Amino acid sequence: MAAELKSDSFLEHAKQFLQTDEGQQLKKINYVYQLNIAPKKIGVDEVIYTIDLKKGELTKGPYEGEPDVIFSSKDEDFVKIASGKLTTFMAFMRGILKIKGKLRAAPKFPPELFPKPSKM
Repeated sequence: MAAELKSDSFLEHAKQFLQTDEGQQLKKINYVYQLNIAPKKIGVDEVIYTIDLKKGELTKGPYEGEPDVIFSSKDEDFVKIASGKLTTFMAFMRGILKIKGKLRAAPKFPPELFPKPSKM
């Protein structure tokens, strides 16, 4: 059983944001992202979230089908990305974010899904 993640609050915000008019505008991105977030080590006890920007929704659990991109990271590293302290590009270059799938879709992942630190 997976522990509660620090990332959960960011993902809950993203879920609520996708229900707004502004969030629904992200459907134009038209990709499905799967987030595999591990408490301590990538690949171990990962909690999986799906951000479906074709439908404009975020759900807990794997995507039924093949997502366009799978991001895998440790919880603490995902929090740095979601809080804007680290870009997905830099996290990937440092080897703390693993990316599988359509690499052209990875840079289109919208950072505006997550609140800025002053708004939390």
